[in-house]
Formats: sequence, structure tokens, C-alpha cells
Amino acid sequence: MTYEFKEYPDREMLAMDLANQIAGELRAALSHQERAALAVPGGTSPGPVFDALCAADLDWARVDVMLTDERWVPESSERSNTRLLRERLLTNRASAARLLPLYAEADTPEERLAGLADDIAPALPLAVVLLGMGADMHTASIFPEADKLEEALSNDAPILLPMRAPGAPEPRITLSAHVLDGALKKHIVIYGAEKREVLEKARGLAPLEAPINAVLDEAVVHWAE
Repeated sequence: MTYEFKEYPDREMLAMDLANQIAGELRAALSHQERAALAVPGGTSPGPVFDALCAADLDWARVDVMLTDERWVPESSERSNTRLLRERLLTNRASAARLLPLYAEADTPEERLAGLADDIAPALPLAVVLLGMGADMHTASIFPEADKLEEALSNDAPILLPMRAPGAPEPRITLSAHVLDGALKKHIVIYGAEKREVLEKARGLAPLEAPINAVLDEAVVHWAE
């Protein structure tokens, strides 16, 4: 497994450089296809990347944006990744992009999973995916102890899976590993010494132990302290 490791002097430089890279990759994709899909994580870490990317000069009306994973909560919730996406990325020039949602109103993800996946299918493969990694080596909502971990890592997994994991207060919905790994360009953002050590510890482990390894091959890892 090989990946590129890029170290930055600070997080601001990382955010600006990565936003420029993603914008360039989306432009390249749009130069030879009608639409391009971008999948991004929630949480606070990618916020500065979104702040820079939303102003990028590209044909956002031809870009489909989706989350890599989402908590099964309405957009009004402070725990909604979709809410963060609207506030930080789908603004400025990027407000013209089309959002492909990972949440629909229902008590459980299973009730709406098929419809959400049907909307995403025509946008695949992803042109660009941006991912994070947790201290437990999870990525998206593919957690080491999740109930559907093996299925999420399978090559014939569906596009979307409902996931429940210890420590996760609500059900999640996530793109499966093969959809994430099938992106034409893959970027992973990590901050701090601890995450760098975790990435090193993941080396050689099976994806069942370290789900990040399901998407790491040929990815670019962006790191700042």
C-alpha cells in the first residue's frame, strides 16, 4: 500500500493548498465529463478547507456535493454534518453546487436508504473524496467495532450503509469503502502528533482493525501540527 504524505508548516497553509488542489481536480474532471462529484467529511476539521474551497472559480453548477457520512439527525440539529456543509462549503460560488443528501426525514436510516442511494448512483464514481481519520483508525462512519463493518468493507457492498457503533449516540449513514476508494482522487486530512502516530500504527493492519486502510492506497495524506 502506497500513499503520499504531505507535511505543512501550519493548518492555514494546509487548508489553502488543499482547497486549491481539490478545485483543480474538479476543473480537470469537468473538462472531460458533464458533471463531477465531490464527497467530504463532516466535523470541524475540514471547515477551513471549505472556507477556502467555496470561493474557487469553477463551474459549481455542474458539481454534485455529498457527505462521506452523516449522523441520522435532522438538519436543525447541532450534530448535523449537512448543516455544517451548508454553512461552510455550499456558500459563496459553491452555492451553485447540487447537494446529494445523506439524510431524509424518518426515524431510522433503513427507511430511506434505498432512495438516497438511488440519487447518488448516477454521480459515481466520485471525482474527488476528502476524508478524515479518527484516533481509532475509522474513516467516514466505518468504525472498527461497527455493526456492519464487514459489509461496509466488502467489494460488493451497497452504496450506502446504516451504521451503529459503540460510542456513537445516534445511527449513522455512510458511503461504503469501495465507493470511497473508487474516487479518482483521494485526500485524507489529519492534524497533530497523535493522529500521525495513529496513521503509522495502522501500517500493515487489516481494514477490519484499521478501516482507514481500505481507502489509503494511492491517497494523499495532508498533515499539519
